[in-house]
Amino acid sequence: MLLDQGNVLLAVGRAAIAQALNLDFQYPVDESASWLQDWGASFVTLTQHQELRGCIGSLEAYRPLVADVRSNAVSAALHDPRFLPLSADEFETIAIEVSILSPTQRIAALNEADAIRQMRPGIDGIVLEYGRYRSTFLPQVWDELEQPQQFLAMLKRKAGLPVDFWAADLKLARYTVSKWRETDGMEDYRHG
Repeated sequence: MLLDQGNVLLAVGRAAIAQALNLDFQYPVDESASWLQDWGASFVTLTQHQELRGCIGSLEAYRPLVADVRSNAVSAALHDPRFLPLSADEFETIAIEVSILSPTQRIAALNEADAIRQMRPGIDGIVLEYGRYRSTFLPQVWDELEQPQQFLAMLKRKAGLPVDFWAADLKLARYTVSKWRETDGMEDYRHG
């Protein structure tokens, strides 16, 4: 995807949050573009003062990309269970990042050491599934968890499993992302 497309997706996300907060924020976006109507999976991450403020997304494409970004932006702002809902006063203090996910690809690992060897730091987002337990980290999380062992341990913890857990039927999959980010909230967004 192109930079211009990324700017459109950021505008779609910000406009959706503004509408959900009943704010008067208009950014003209032509949502009829064919690429916006193609099915796509996205994650929308909100930060405030360089700290996570919300992150919600879709691992699989099941609706038009524009609808996915719009819905995930509102959910990240208002429904991430880790945070209180975003207030209208905070709207100008958040920065939005939109990540578009590739389709997932299963990692066929014989054991945990094999899984760790197959992980690509800085490139792969990873999905972990075991029974009713499921979690994912976007590739951006490698910035904080640089070692594959640590990355996998925290992914298990996020799913609600012990960090030293491993089972033969634990499933791992990888994906990559294209991402765009506002730098420091709305002020930078408006001025480029």
